[in-house]
Amino acid sequence: MPSHAEMRHLQFSRQQMFDLVADIEKYPEFLPWCIGLRINNRDADLIVADMVIGYKMFREQFTSKVKLNKPDRIDVMYENGPFKYLNNRWIFIDKEDGSCAIDFYVDFEFNSKFMEKMVGSIFGEAVKVMVNAFESRAKIIYPNPSISGVNKY
Repeated sequence: MPSHAEMRHLQFSRQQMFDLVADIEKYPEFLPWCIGLRINNRDADLIVADMVIGYKMFREQFTSKVKLNKPDRIDVMYENGPFKYLNNRWIFIDKEDGSCAIDFYVDFEFNSKFMEKMVGSIFGEAVKVMVNAFESRAKIIYPNPSISGVNKY
């Protein structure tokens, strides 16, 4: 049952980071191990999507609901796939200087003990790589942030 929580202080605004994380169709372009994504349904504040993740010969598809609580929270609710459960959330916190802090949390358990054992050993590093991918993407999409000198916590 791996879980990971991380807080980052970034030079981007809360709105910029919310928009970047909410743009799930773009995940295959920059998110490691995300090899496909299909939107099944979209409302103003709820997206139902299938994501395919893969690494070497490992490949799994799962369905989740993404609840957009604009502008400060995104919750991912697991629907169907290889997990017993999956809990994931992003909280975006405004800072006085216009930057934001991101509070990220993910917790899951695979149905398969074999998969749990395989992924469990690399989970922490894999999640850090994924969170870094969002930060790198922000630097590409928003190359001239108005806030400078902000570092990670």
